[in-house]
Amino acid sequence: MQPASPRLDKVLRGLVVPLVSAILLGAAAWQAAFAATPGRPVQTETIIVPRDKQGAEAMPSVPPGSATPAPPAAANSEIPKVEYDLSKLPEPVAKIRKAIIDAASTGDLEKLRPIITQSKEPPLLGDDEDGDPIKYLKTLAGDDGGREILAILIEVLEAGYVHVDVGTPDEVYLWPYFARYPIDKLTPPQLVELFKLVYAGDYEDMKADGAYTWYRAGFGPDGSWHYFLSGD
Repeated sequence: MQPASPRLDKVLRGLVVPLVSAILLGAAAWQAAFAATPGRPVQTETIIVPRDKQGAEAMPSVPPGSATPAPPAAANSEIPKVEYDLSKLPEPVAKIRKAIIDAASTGDLEKLRPIITQSKEPPLLGDDEDGDPIKYLKTLAGDDGGREILAILIEVLEAGYVHVDVGTPDEVYLWPYFARYPIDKLTPPQLVELFKLVYAGDYEDMKADGAYTWYRAGFGPDGSWHYFLSGD
């Protein structure tokens, strides 16, 4: 087959272009007339928002421009600032910490009695505490003289600390910092610090529990001794 001559090609294009234009214009006119037809029903669809078991919407609305609330787990995993500088402590806190360490270093539990009783409210030592705090502390130790618990108290107060719940009635200077630090985010040097207090097996149990569960001590900014406790 011979190719079409340029003249024939020009004639064909002259016929095709007007034809295509006419078809397009006719289609547009038909669409406009169809859309303008009155009384024609429009198909609608009802969208049902799924609800959870309590009947609340599965996806709660958030006001425009507001931040998405963080899940509780995210709030609980915030990393606090760890402090080792004792000069940053309020004088009453530094004073009672030193007094406790000095008393515990004597190996005599009775030396803690005046420190415990000097506060209007003695420190909380445990859920089973009843009556004499010194006798109770002795029951926590593995030896008859209670010296093990004194050693633990010293180790706790010689660790790093955190200042938490600032500006609330629960504001405390807390030892050791592990009590408020995500247990699964400890660095290798921090693990060495932790293993001065607990064994590796205890650490594995803490990871399973999701929190540090060994002894901790908390003091108010005014030097009041709030607690010396173990557990979560």
